[in-house]
Amino acid sequence: MRILMALVTGVFLAGTAMAGDNGIIRKESAQGVDETMDALQSALEGAGLTIFARVDHGAGAEGVGEDIGASQLLIFGNPKLGTQAMLDDRSAGLFLPMKVAVFEDETGKTMIAYEDPAAMLGQLGGVAEDAAYIQTMTGALGTFTDGAAQ
Repeated sequence: MRILMALVTGVFLAGTAMAGDNGIIRKESAQGVDETMDALQSALEGAGLTIFARVDHGAGAEGVGEDIGASQLLIFGNPKLGTQAMLDDRSAGLFLPMKVAVFEDETGKTMIAYEDPAAMLGQLGGVAEDAAYIQTMTGALGTFTDGAAQ
């Protein structure tokens, strides 16, 4: 069943990015970190999702005398979906709300990274690998991050 979910996820994300062995999906953005994150946040808010926090990791690193470049994390969610996952397995709350990181990599490219919902929630015993909310989360993350990357 895990193989089937991986195939469904792969087909859904074809042309954008693929999850690595660790379940992290990475894609390059044509814009800078601030512009990419602004576009992502705007799209999520426009779709009615809740923005819980926007963390500036780059500024945090500077505060301790280090330089990791521009790096931000957006924490957001949709209680209608997240609650379904937590009804199946209360431990899903460890992974929710969702998170997307946007950062400048070592070569200066702006990258978007997030955990594949099937990989993230699939490790929980009570969450069915073919749960409709996992497919919805996967599709939404792909669509929102693709839009922000342009």
